[in-house]
Amino acid sequence: MEIVRSQRRPPAAARDVVSDLPLYRSAPSLEVRLEDFELYAIDRLRVLKGISDGLSRGKKPDEMETLVRSLWKTYMSHPHASEVINKDIISHFVLRLVYCRTEDLRKWFLSMETTLFRHRFRLLDSPEVQRTLMAEFDLPYKAVSNEELKSVKETLIQVARSIGLSSSGADMIFYKVPFEDVPELVASRRVFILKGYAYVAMHQVVSLVVTQFRSHLSKALVLTNRKWTSTIREREKDRLTPIVETLATSYLGPDYSQPREFAEISLKDIEQVARSSFPLCMRHLFEKLREDHHLKHGGRMQLGLFLKGVGLKLDDALAFWKAEFSHKVGAERFDKEYAYSIRHNYGKEGKRTDYTPYACQKIISSTPSVGDHHGCPFRHFSEENLRAALGKMGVGNRAMEDVVDKARNRHYQLACTLTFEAVHGSSCDAGINHPNQYFIDSQKILKQSSGSK
Repeated sequence: MEIVRSQRRPPAAARDVVSDLPLYRSAPSLEVRLEDFELYAIDRLRVLKGISDGLSRGKKPDEMETLVRSLWKTYMSHPHASEVINKDIISHFVLRLVYCRTEDLRKWFLSMETTLFRHRFRLLDSPEVQRTLMAEFDLPYKAVSNEELKSVKETLIQVARSIGLSSSGADMIFYKVPFEDVPELVASRRVFILKGYAYVAMHQVVSLVVTQFRSHLSKALVLTNRKWTSTIREREKDRLTPIVETLATSYLGPDYSQPREFAEISLKDIEQVARSSFPLCMRHLFEKLREDHHLKHGGRMQLGLFLKGVGLKLDDALAFWKAEFSHKVGAERFDKEYAYSIRHNYGKEGKRTDYTPYACQKIISSTPSVGDHHGCPFRHFSEENLRAALGKMGVGNRAMEDVVDKARNRHYQLACTLTFEAVHGSSCDAGINHPNQYFIDSQKILKQSSGSK
């Protein structure tokens, strides 16, 4: 897949696919504009992260199918219908580069892409297309002929009804599969077995196809990692490598670099809003600052940019940090060693860049060293410390168990979302994706509540 800056891609006729659901066996011979390289990947990433959130929230299979259909329609469409499949293929291979680089990234990408493939396969409206994809995987299974079907039809109708299928149309397409290939279906008595073969409904064959897809992608990710490490990363260090290394922690939501609605605080407000509306990561940093009168660079950046995003003006920020640090380093040393970095964060020094507050993905991916307090508490706290912190926030026992369970299973953003819901007694369907989003949503709820009294 060659990356170019301005040429258009070849026409859709050049597609190396058999249907609207590609198998991603090999990277296609397509020219990709550099801007599409990143934008297509971001759109697909929105789909995968939506799937991840749906799974974490325990959505049922039919709910997941509805979610996948909606996510795909929202993010993977294209103004030119002929380009839709190109966008699909390009975005997959870009994210394969992004997520091949560590074991944790590979596991997440493999799980989400497999889930996406499963539901897209099930949503195909043509059994013929499904059978074509089965053939592409060289699965050695053949549909039961009409003649053979007659001899076992009554039994298969009973099986179909018992597993919730109709007894006509595509639901009555069965495949003969060696019974040892489908142990789960055999164990759950969801197939008819005769002479060593299981008669598997088309609906159930999906699992066989998905297993093949997952196996292929798992091996491909390992090979991609080798190519990335040995050649691609260095060869593309000035062009693609920065994009690839940034995408895995990309924040895909609103910009919180400037104060927004319900987001403007002063020095006199900060103590109260820290207790009521700071997410756990920022509340922890605020408390450690008050306790130690100092934070290392990582903590200062994480908390400082958050405070900037919620509306703490530069003069107030300087006064706030100076009041805290002066206890330990003195006012003169603060002015010499720390004030510059605060002004820099506000775009008043150096390149005068308007720095953006850290999003959840960036915070989660950071690893604090000994003595540092930044990062995500749901990831880095011990279970005992997490329970104590949640208790201080007012999270009840039942909700606390749910939060701890999500953190234990590495669903850190969902753990934060459940914390928000428990503290505020209000649902957060969009999920928490940014500390400043947590603050704004909290302030909205609190002000609406106080206004209704």
